Amino acid sequence: MKKSGFTLIELMIVVAIIAIIAAIAIPNLLRSRMAANEASAIGSLRTISSAQIQYQAANISTVNGVGAFGTLSELGGVTPPFLDTVLGAAGAAKAGYSFVANDTDPATNQAPDFTATATTQSENSGSRDFFVDTTGVVRGVARENGPATSTDVPLN
Repeated sequence: MKKSGFTLIELMIVVAIIAIIAAIAIPNLLRSRMAANEASAIGSLRTISSAQIQYQAANISTVNGVGAFGTLSELGGVTPPFLDTVLGAAGAAKAGYSFVANDTDPATNQAPDFTATATTQSENSGSRDFFVDTTGVVRGVARENGPATSTDVPLN
């Protein structure tokens, strides 16, 4: 009577092949996820920039004819909101990035300007931090050189 089944050597070979395939696939998966997080952060900054312009237009002062920009919670807290509930909250976080937006001159609004940043929350979130201001140009810098500022390289 002959017994059928796999030998220990055959099982070890299968396990080794699976381990080799996983060693190849997992780093590629992590790189793809980081690229997706970065693209999401850039898109979110563009959304914040557009929301700032809309918020400023809706809040024009009768004193000096200039509108103020707002923080994320101000942009998300008006009716109708200019940002969704994820981005329109203080301490907003999305896709491994934390977001901050500020009116850089809220007291006088003589020369209104805003800044918004997207900063990685962990080393697996992305390899770059991002910045946008009133110009609407999104800029990026390597995470280890961050946070991103107005002097960093513009993205295409």
